[in-house]
Amino acid sequence: MSAMHAELAEVLHRLPDEQRQRAASRDFWAGHWHGHEVVAVLSRIGKVAAATTATALIERFGVTHIVFTGVAGGLADGVRVGDVVLATSFLQHDMDASPLFPRHEVPLYGRERFDTDGTLTSRLRDACAQVLATPSETLGAVAIAEFRLNAPRVHPGLIVSGDRFVATSAESHALRQRLPDALAVEMEGAAVAQVCHDYGIPLAALRTISDRADDSAHVDFTRFIDAVASRYSVATLDQFFRLL
Repeated sequence: MSAMHAELAEVLHRLPDEQRQRAASRDFWAGHWHGHEVVAVLSRIGKVAAATTATALIERFGVTHIVFTGVAGGLADGVRVGDVVLATSFLQHDMDASPLFPRHEVPLYGRERFDTDGTLTSRLRDACAQVLATPSETLGAVAIAEFRLNAPRVHPGLIVSGDRFVATSAESHALRQRLPDALAVEMEGAAVAQVCHDYGIPLAALRTISDRADDSAHVDFTRFIDAVASRYSVATLDQFFRLL
């Protein structure tokens, strides 16, 4: 699953035998990547859309694992633009059914966090680390200079999701105060993690940090997707499938 059109386009370039299938008003592309059967799809934006997409993957296509790639806003200190956050768990930062349930807890689940799969995540981390070891080979010198990317790192940890694009310093500060261990914020992952939990499907997810979720979050966003995030994602997935 990819969050942005540019990422999906790059993925499809790696599936020489892809075949389009239509389900749930979405286009799914089935093919092979280094000999592995793959279904690629755009998650669409927001938790409901992403949950629908994940459910269709499982119910209609019978997928046994899900890997999600996209971008996110950095929250934690030291998580910089151009770094990659690898989710170990997800939480919905806008879930609040209080006073019936504690804030952030998903009603009737007895939990607020949904973990990713340890084995799948470890393999994705190995693949990502190899890509980030030589970023110039993936991005080129122009992109590295343009976005001032210096020794990008992989950060494993909590990603928080909500149906709101966090784009002000006040909002990001409030999230850091309320959820001090959150590394990044985006709009889909926690919903996909909940669906995978319900179906017992292993999930791994990586997010390239496109901004610091503050007042400059809109700057060069599209250019960053094209020049950095989509290339990171596809290079990491290519290495990931080689390692499987």
